[in-house]
Amino acid sequence: MKTTMKNFYSVLMVAGMLLVVPFFSQAQNTRASTKKTITVLNLDSKGLSLDPAQMGNLARLELDKLDTFQVMDRYDATYLIEKNKLNIGNCYGKLCLVEIGSVLKSDKMMSGSVELYGESIIITIRLIDVSSASVEKTQVKEFLNLPKEVQKMIGITLREMFGRKNDQTLLTTLTKPFNYENAVNNPNKERLDLSGSRMGFTVFSGEPASILATSKSNGGFDALPMMFQFGYQFEQQYLNEGNFQALFEFIPLITGLDQGMFIPSITIMNGIRNNRNGLEFAFGPTLSLVKKADVYNVDGHWYLEDDWNEKDSSNTLLPIPYAIERRLDSRGEPALSTGFVFAFGRTFKSGKLNIPVNAYVIPSRNGLRFGASFGFNAKN
Repeated sequence: MKTTMKNFYSVLMVAGMLLVVPFFSQAQNTRASTKKTITVLNLDSKGLSLDPAQMGNLARLELDKLDTFQVMDRYDATYLIEKNKLNIGNCYGKLCLVEIGSVLKSDKMMSGSVELYGESIIITIRLIDVSSASVEKTQVKEFLNLPKEVQKMIGITLREMFGRKNDQTLLTTLTKPFNYENAVNNPNKERLDLSGSRMGFTVFSGEPASILATSKSNGGFDALPMMFQFGYQFEQQYLNEGNFQALFEFIPLITGLDQGMFIPSITIMNGIRNNRNGLEFAFGPTLSLVKKADVYNVDGHWYLEDDWNEKDSSNTLLPIPYAIERRLDSRGEPALSTGFVFAFGRTFKSGKLNIPVNAYVIPSRNGLRFGASFGFNAKN
């Protein structure tokens, strides 16, 4: 009995599938048959390397992706054109397109032009209704002079024509002349445009700030813990894809001239910058030359280790009974000081002018050092 019922259900399922599959196939065929047929001929091309036939093929490909019309296969179109001995060499106007569309039995015809004007590529696409012999739609779009991105430009123009949404990041990249650089609108360039002069200030806190403010007789500098600095930032791009670009940054600076001091430094950072809004984060080591000395403290006064001259009765130099520290001291000799920088900022744009503004912090066990800088340059 169980076997009989099992066989019954199996037969029932097979019968159901035999009924449902043809139904869906028929529904898909019905949907396809309700689509209007459209034929894409050549798109006129001026100032670009692709010829009109290639431009037409790109438009046909992008139109097929929209799944709005039943797009006539280019080989079928070529066969019918040759069979009827039609000349489509200069067929871009309404009258010609309607005439050829009638012969091809196409509901719609599409043509247009892709032309280079100065620093812009202008794409014009026209949709012709064959039965009414009228221009149903016209779409004109202006892009940057980026010939390698013509297919994307045609796709964007077609999507706008038929009310489809576009990728806003891609649209901005291809249309805004002063958008932040990326691999699309800044092709074949390894060097970024933000290399240039930098100026700003740095602030010391903790023990370094105290030493700077101390008198020179006690190893200080008689200086304020805030100093002006200036220099130059060199940048090298090593990754530039999507919304981000990765940078190698090399920044030599001079600090303290306003306080009668000369503190050279070199900072090497690895950074990442957002192409859409110019926000940036970077980090890396910093090396500077500062005066340091080995000193010891007696009742709040700092003495140089080399100045110790206490001797015993046999005129032998006694060991220093105080802890020796190596620290910042105006009486010392130039020595290498190291640190690690964390920086963040944003680049503002005004026409071709770039204005990077950055803030940074250098943590250490003796106190934080922080500051800000800005620069400017013109886009190449």
